[in-house]
Amino acid sequence: MRQYLELLEDIRTNGVKKSDRTGVGTISVFGRQLRFDLSEGFPAVTTKKLFMRGIIHELIWFLQGSSNIKYLVDNDVHIWDEWPYKHYLMEQGKEVPDSSSGKWKKGIAEFTERIKNDPAFVKKYGELGPVYGYQWRNWPTPDGKHIDQIAKAIDTIKNSPDSRRIIVSAWNVADIDEMAKAGLPPCHLLFQFYVVGGKLSCQMYQRSADTFLGVPFNIASYSLLTMMIAQVCGLKPGDFVHTFGDTHLYLNHLQQVDEQLSRRPKSLPKMKINSKVKDISAFTIDDFELLDYDPYPAIYAPIAV
Repeated sequence: MRQYLELLEDIRTNGVKKSDRTGVGTISVFGRQLRFDLSEGFPAVTTKKLFMRGIIHELIWFLQGSSNIKYLVDNDVHIWDEWPYKHYLMEQGKEVPDSSSGKWKKGIAEFTERIKNDPAFVKKYGELGPVYGYQWRNWPTPDGKHIDQIAKAIDTIKNSPDSRRIIVSAWNVADIDEMAKAGLPPCHLLFQFYVVGGKLSCQMYQRSADTFLGVPFNIASYSLLTMMIAQVCGLKPGDFVHTFGDTHLYLNHLQQVDEQLSRRPKSLPKMKINSKVKDISAFTIDDFELLDYDPYPAIYAPIAV
């Protein structure tokens, strides 16, 4: 994972200050790429502890085609809570506190408790709109039908592996404004599969990359997705290629970045997947085990909403 640390160093050295939607401010570079050979180990960062259980649950949630945070909240995964909570406050005409404040933390805890226990509330305020999972599994067509892009990609990998059209997109232009109401327009918006020599590789394009908090999560998620789809297609995992547009660090993450850069990377862990699962929709959290993962302690930083 040295290349990830080199990306952090690149932004620290060459990043230009830019304003952003959240008001926090960033330093940013444009157009970068990382490549991970999945045969060499699972690319989970070791210079800080990665929330692997949350990554797996989020990926399962995407593959369910879901756009409501209840599944995540019920499994104690809170990586998507901030956006619908902010939307809830704004719709109610309430003040939106600073996300690092005690008032925010108390309020969001009460919000997620209602998501767990109040069916009417979760239906209205747990919904993010037509985000990732919906677009992956239920892309709407003009005639009112839906396209399961994941199923179509798997079928093409199996039956036409040399196709240059094995692409899944979450960037549905007609739905962007709707996605932005309670969530975010897709940051990791398009990925393409490539088959050669009995191996499946994946390249993903990310338009906007929170490089300290988000990118390690994205690397692990898409690496795991590549491994899962390779398994159900009877292939070995090849490379995960991560291509970035606006690649940034938030100004309130710079101290944490410097702490991470002071740490020396350790050996990569291995991801063990239940080999009996051959249906992409049948995976559960119990089908995954990250072996020999020995990271440094987590480094906490506020998420910009």
